Amino acid sequence: MKINLLKKVSLIFILLGFAWQVQAQTTQLKGTVVDAKTGSTLIGVNVLVKGKVLGTTTDFDGNFDLKLNMELPITLQFSMVGYTTEEVEVTNTQPINIKLEEEVLLGQEVVVSASRVEESILQSSATIEKMDLISIQQTPADNYYKSMQYLKGVDVTQSSINFQIVNARGFNSTGNTRFVQLTDGMDTQAPALNFPIGNLNGPSELDVESVEFIPGAQSALYGPNAFNGIMRVTSKSAFDYEGLSAFAKIGVNHIGADTEAGAPSSPQPMYEASIRYAKSFNNRFAFKVNVSYMRAEDWYATDYSSDRNAAVDPGYDNYRNPGSDFPNTMGDEAAINMSILQLSSNWQTLASQLSSNSQIQGVQKGVPVTDFVQNGFLPNQVVSASPYREHELIDYGAENLKGNIGLYYRPTSDIELSYLWNAGYGTSIYTGAQRYSLKNFGIQQHRIQAEGNNWFVRGYATLENSGDSYITEFYAKRVLDLQVANSPIGAFTQDVSGWLGTYAYNYLASLQNQGIDPNTDSPADLTPAMMQQAFEYARTNTEDFFNIDSNSQEGQQILSEALEGTVPDGPKFNDQSRLYHAEGQYDFSEKLGFMDLLVGASFRQYDLRSNGTIFPDSEDNPITINEIGGFVQASKRVLEDKLKLTGSIRADKNENFNVVVSPRISGVFSVNKNHNFRASFQTGFRNPTTQGQYINLDIISSRLLGGLPENLEQYEIGTNPNIYTIESVEQMANNFYATGVLNTENLEVVDNFQSVEPEQVKSFEAGYKSVINNKLLFDFVGYYNIYNNFIVQQRMRRAALNADGTPNYFTLFNGTADNTFQVYTNADEEISAYGFAGEVSYALPNRYNIGFNYNYNKLNTQDASDDFVFGFNTPEHKFNIKFGNRKLTDNIGFNVVYRWQSEFEWESSFGDGTIPAFGTADVQVSYKLPSIKSMLKFGGSNIFNNYYIQSFGAPRVGAIYYVSITFDQLMN
Repeated sequence: MKINLLKKVSLIFILLGFAWQVQAQTTQLKGTVVDAKTGSTLIGVNVLVKGKVLGTTTDFDGNFDLKLNMELPITLQFSMVGYTTEEVEVTNTQPINIKLEEEVLLGQEVVVSASRVEESILQSSATIEKMDLISIQQTPADNYYKSMQYLKGVDVTQSSINFQIVNARGFNSTGNTRFVQLTDGMDTQAPALNFPIGNLNGPSELDVESVEFIPGAQSALYGPNAFNGIMRVTSKSAFDYEGLSAFAKIGVNHIGADTEAGAPSSPQPMYEASIRYAKSFNNRFAFKVNVSYMRAEDWYATDYSSDRNAAVDPGYDNYRNPGSDFPNTMGDEAAINMSILQLSSNWQTLASQLSSNSQIQGVQKGVPVTDFVQNGFLPNQVVSASPYREHELIDYGAENLKGNIGLYYRPTSDIELSYLWNAGYGTSIYTGAQRYSLKNFGIQQHRIQAEGNNWFVRGYATLENSGDSYITEFYAKRVLDLQVANSPIGAFTQDVSGWLGTYAYNYLASLQNQGIDPNTDSPADLTPAMMQQAFEYARTNTEDFFNIDSNSQEGQQILSEALEGTVPDGPKFNDQSRLYHAEGQYDFSEKLGFMDLLVGASFRQYDLRSNGTIFPDSEDNPITINEIGGFVQASKRVLEDKLKLTGSIRADKNENFNVVVSPRISGVFSVNKNHNFRASFQTGFRNPTTQGQYINLDIISSRLLGGLPENLEQYEIGTNPNIYTIESVEQMANNFYATGVLNTENLEVVDNFQSVEPEQVKSFEAGYKSVINNKLLFDFVGYYNIYNNFIVQQRMRRAALNADGTPNYFTLFNGTADNTFQVYTNADEEISAYGFAGEVSYALPNRYNIGFNYNYNKLNTQDASDDFVFGFNTPEHKFNIKFGNRKLTDNIGFNVVYRWQSEFEWESSFGDGTIPAFGTADVQVSYKLPSIKSMLKFGGSNIFNNYYIQSFGAPRVGAIYYVSITFDQLMN
């Protein structure tokens, strides 16, 4: 169906293009563009008709041929990155010869993100960063998307070698739902995840024209979730960038990797290749096609020391915590306090079978389990199942196949119609509440758009497909379940509880072997050394009992069978959620004359199609979420045009929440065009994600639950007097394990629980930006943010009832998805954060350039409660030092960037820990081959190979060394 649609749209555009070609052309303009200094012809210069959507580019010989159905005079604009823009009024059809002067680009960029209309970056009312074509071509990062981390105020976090998340101004995460990323006007978030998936379906390096980044709240213009900032990626026009381009890169990573932790023992190859072709016909019809593919062995996550259960570590010498749970080991999430087994008749039945059944080989017989239990020998100690290392169960073969097709038609000189299809497929890794293998994941977008000089209307659809994606921890549990089921005790128990039960039995067997008589000795007679020996014996003998060689036929069958099924029966998702969006914008500025006025409106629908694996949706219970919004922005220059005042206001309505109004006011005072002071007050808001509203996901030990009233009512949250905070439950349980006394007096009932609402921020910002003598650039900004209704998750557990209706408090001791809930809600306190970012760049003689930027971000910790995890997750200090020369000679250029960030604390539902400080150096050298219109690039990121991590449980990132060649008919 999708292919047929594409064919129909293509046919319409082609027919329209041929129809136009038969029309008479009234004016034909020809000419040549050259470098003013060298006289060499310039390829790929944009030649645009001022005030129209018409234009072309110069060819291999620097020539252009523009046929227009217009009368003279006509004003043409000649522009190319790295050169001054020339404007020429044409009064006759004689050949036009244009000379462009090379210029140093300091503060000369034109941007659109800050106000949604074109303006000078120097006079923008918001802090804004931009990467142009030259920056993208010359980046020392191994791909342009990662080079966002060189910009001031920008944080980039890697979950995978091909999956990076962008953020600004705090509250970072591996899935940033507080940030909006637009590609050619389309929100790139995955509908079921509600955050951008990096560049998995974005343009390749061959097709990207520019990247703009604005940190801070932008909801007044961009609506929900433009909370911490927006990023706008613009691809190349098929009219302006014609011809064939190709790119190939080979590199290596995993050099000097930690082989003891399971990482590869030798460097691993990386491959990437792209091809682009674009063609226009008579400046009326154009198309482009892009295909890109990358393949690499992903970075390995090898944190086997940050114990998430460190609080229950007895501290034995040279032996790990019996109840350890490490970020990158899978299966040790299954744990139990051995003391609770005294209450379990099922375990005592299993232990009796192990003690007396002679057919069960490999387990010591004759252990007096009943005597040990009755006399209190089951210790107050959490023990966990023996895990697998992550790389044994997760797919580390990272790959990404993506492409796009664009069709463009200009029925008049003022209107352009277009259809764009973007798609990305591949395998990656994502860290959320758990570690997820996004295997064969796919996302595609279809966009139709009509635009003129001062308006546009567009609609697009985003279609997500989870492919074979799975929850790695769930997969590990299924493997353990099947090992138990395939063992001799499979007749008595079918899941991981049999593993833990056997462990407890072996612990008591060790005490017996050490000469402990449960009827004459007491638990007080046990020394730490004896208990340590018992834990070691229990783990070793239980592992031997359940050990199945994963390389054997039986082991391979278990691994394969464990991957079968979707949540809640298996680890896979089955999600095909969708997002539909329509929006329009009109600029009344030319019609009004005395002021600028911009209006816009949008409609969005989320269509959740997880087939019950993430949300409680089904054919009988479809779930959709509708949002509508609109904005008005007015601006006016006063004080002899030195002061530009801008006011914006937007209203948004999500069907599940009340209307949210987002105002913004800003002022830019220009001492002259090169010295500009700015100040603004702006607001932002974030709707709870689709998961924050509707998720109903079994994660084994608890249930992730959306915070809408219908979910709370279904599980009686806030109304059932037998639901308690998890903190008070754990306190009661720990007291019982230590004393044997069940004290329920301090259990805290969850009552008057509030359903989740949108999160809001108020931001105050002031900055200064200037260029002195076109050589020295200063850009400074400070901000202060106040947050209300911060979206958090609260954990709770429900007690089952006895026959007489009283709560059975012992059912609180074991958490399952049936009695334990992690629910989205809002913090009832106000918190704040503040920060500063500054940049200084200097254009040295002979095209050398040096730059330095620094970022400071701080959470007001005195405002932050211990009741909630806010997850600021941002280094307090960070800086970049840049040095380069894009034209050291006519054919050679280079760039060096050193970046450093301070140590900081990471908090998330996956785990908390310290992220150590690190610094890296990235280098690239480029060499042009004009005869074949190509560029060789040699480079390395993290060239000193200092392995580092960027988030808790994240992969360790080392060096990448690469060489690439780019063939581009527009290469300059």
